[in-house]
Amino acid sequence: MHSDFSVTNAALISVFSNSRRGMMESKPGSCRHDRKTRERNRRNQMKALFSELHSLVPPRSPTESTLSLSDQLSEAANYIKSLKVKVEEMREQKQNLLEVEKINTTMNNGPMIKFKSPEIRIWNTGSILEVVLVTGLDDQFMFNETAHVIHEEGADIVNASFSYVGDAMLHTFHAKVGEGDSPDERISEKLRKIVNDMLMEFHP
Repeated sequence: MHSDFSVTNAALISVFSNSRRGMMESKPGSCRHDRKTRERNRRNQMKALFSELHSLVPPRSPTESTLSLSDQLSEAANYIKSLKVKVEEMREQKQNLLEVEKINTTMNNGPMIKFKSPEIRIWNTGSILEVVLVTGLDDQFMFNETAHVIHEEGADIVNASFSYVGDAMLHTFHAKVGEGDSPDERISEKLRKIVNDMLMEFHP
């Protein structure tokens, strides 16, 4: 009886030892499995983020060569930077238009104003030049001269308009300028000289 108990006890100890050894041996494998799972999840997350980023970039032509992953990331980064620049330009243009609208509102609702000298405002928002001229000279000549000066300085007029507000005239020009070119100071100087010469003729 005592012998049977000893055998049974030894067997239990052996089973427990083998089980514990098996758990210890399987633990490194389990860690490796966890690492693989985490790495797979990380890769899937990176793929999802890259897909979302790549969707922001305009599609490439089928004839263009396929870019590497690093080149695609650089292309996406550059495209996002260009969008930021465009947004800033549009924000400045919006602010400029609001200021022009403020001029219109003031002259429409306010008393009749007689301008002794013109008010010239020029905004350069990178590729777009906006010229606003408010003058008391009720003459088409000034509109034509402004267009001539803008062309003379190498800018291409995209659109132009003029309107009568009371006894004043509001000229508005939008022109496209070359990269790195800033003709706003030259245009302003020439317009002021033309208007001053006209004022001298009317009021010698």
